Amino acid sequence: MAYSESSIRVLKGLEPVKERPGMYTRTDSPTHIIQEVIDNAADEALAGFAGKIAVTLHADGSVSVEDDGRGIPVGIHPAEGVPTVEVVFTRLHAGGKFDKKSGGAYAFSGGLHGVGVSVTNALSSRLEVFVKREGQLHRMVFGDGNVIEPLAVAGSVGARTTGTVVRAWPNGKYFDSPKIKRNELERLLRAKAVLLPGVKVILKDEESGEEKVWQYADGLVSYLNETLPEAGEGSYVSPVFAGERYAGADDAAGFAEGEGAAWALAWCEAGGAGESYVNLIPTPLGGTHEAGLRNGVFDSVKEFVSHHGLLPGKVNLQADDVWKHVRYVLSGRVLDPQFQGQTKDKLTSRDAMRLVATRVKDPLDAWLNGHIDAGKKIAELAIKTALARQKAGKVVEKKKQSGAAVLPGKLTDCESEDIARNEIFLVEGDSAGGSAKQGRDREYQAILPLRGKVLNTWEVARGEIFANNEVHDIAVALGLDPHDPDAPDSVLDNLRYGKIIVMADADVDGSHIQTLLLTLFFRHFPRLIELGHVYIAQPPLYSIKVAGQGKSRPERRLYALDEDERDQILARLAEDGVREANIHVGRFKGLGEMNPEELRETTMHPDTRRLLPVTLPRSELDEVKRMFTLLMGKGEAAGRRAWMEQNGNLVEADI
Repeated sequence: MAYSESSIRVLKGLEPVKERPGMYTRTDSPTHIIQEVIDNAADEALAGFAGKIAVTLHADGSVSVEDDGRGIPVGIHPAEGVPTVEVVFTRLHAGGKFDKKSGGAYAFSGGLHGVGVSVTNALSSRLEVFVKREGQLHRMVFGDGNVIEPLAVAGSVGARTTGTVVRAWPNGKYFDSPKIKRNELERLLRAKAVLLPGVKVILKDEESGEEKVWQYADGLVSYLNETLPEAGEGSYVSPVFAGERYAGADDAAGFAEGEGAAWALAWCEAGGAGESYVNLIPTPLGGTHEAGLRNGVFDSVKEFVSHHGLLPGKVNLQADDVWKHVRYVLSGRVLDPQFQGQTKDKLTSRDAMRLVATRVKDPLDAWLNGHIDAGKKIAELAIKTALARQKAGKVVEKKKQSGAAVLPGKLTDCESEDIARNEIFLVEGDSAGGSAKQGRDREYQAILPLRGKVLNTWEVARGEIFANNEVHDIAVALGLDPHDPDAPDSVLDNLRYGKIIVMADADVDGSHIQTLLLTLFFRHFPRLIELGHVYIAQPPLYSIKVAGQGKSRPERRLYALDEDERDQILARLAEDGVREANIHVGRFKGLGEMNPEELRETTMHPDTRRLLPVTLPRSELDEVKRMFTLLMGKGEAAGRRAWMEQNGNLVEADI
């Protein structure tokens, strides 16, 4: 097939959404594209301009969302030259959520990327918008994302009557099932009512005639109480600890005014569970705000236990021991949230962890010391969990000690005996190893610096691999002997770490070191990979410093994994109105260039790092062997050259 200038296709307007809907929304059902419209209505309520949100499931399969907010602006957009409501529904990366300046339309909102309702429009066969504003009822109609009836005045309303109604007919060809998930929609609407105390949320079903109304005066506390079991014999349930704290104009921690969190939590002996939200957006996969709540709770309980002398000797309390029994609802408010993907299932904003932890800790300190009896019962639950964990860890510890060799001198080991939790970082170079040692959590993270490149062991006999010092040190540190792919699970009985993390520079040499280590594991320790113990760390390649813009926008530092992510961040900052002069982009030449705090935050801390798990399905074993032979075999130079010539264009495309 000819590859010429005409082969390059440029997708305009909403075409990218129609071509790749899975990049912008969940395609199992249209529920998420309706959620985008609901989120906009909720943002109006969050900003204090709406008191009611009504969702109607129509008999013809369409869904309408109505709010009594300010109404989408209908005047001509100064830059686009068309009605602003048209811009909102037909332009990707457009919306009021980008205006984050003091006094902006939405200081805090869930809609960040500006692709929300435009995706709803693109994936709907028909979409109608009614806007009540300035005494008039405006109407506009779209078909398959395009304007089919221009904006026109359809009637008049009272001078003080405002609001927006969006009715969408989702196009079934883009979804596995054309039906809205009723249960998921109900959970979403109920959560909006919980997170917006006093706001009435209504769901109507025309087909069944059913109508549900949610309105919570007490918000999070009422919601959490519904999930707590009754306190019975042998099943402790603590009183609910609820509160909210937001940063002021001169926040000592450097957060923007209004950032913070509201929460309600209780300890339940039957086990913990919870829900979290960011700017009213549900985050079912959690993220850094949940990590901040966990850290703040742990620090507070740990101090309470220490202050009252409750911890038995040789018991080491960990965050999971305290968190295991917590039932919670968390509502974070973040000025500029970063989510994992457009579906916003997980918050990845690194500062959110510190934000929530610092908001929660002091109030919880005061609450525990004001509820001594409850605090001691909470401490008892945590200590009981810690004792059970340490007992289980010691069973594994006895196995690994038998016949163990002397550990390599350059290994900086961890303190914990919990093998499943322990991690070892195989770090490229002494310089990076030094930063990693300072940035690690000494309790469960070990560091083994590697000097130079590891031996290519693909064609080295099993009995000869230990002649190489680096390979010898890795094997001894892990506590393993070489084995075959069909070896029993017992070959890992003496494994000293649950996670083996390869941490190399984000450059060609780092990739080569990763390949050499993966060759070693695949060839001589294959059960490590098959049972999911090997990971690749993903350090950022770029650091993006954004200068402060007054008290409402403190200085920020963002990190990008690669060029594409860097460009996406820069594009978002430009859309956010940040001047180029206020942005400084730096490139890390290697891990050794990062200070310990940066390395910990970006690459080592479990709540803010990104790890790639290395997996090996048995069905692909033969293909993997063939590829390793091609890439690492000494007699395969001609084959490698041919393979690179054939696939070289793919490398250039990625660059």
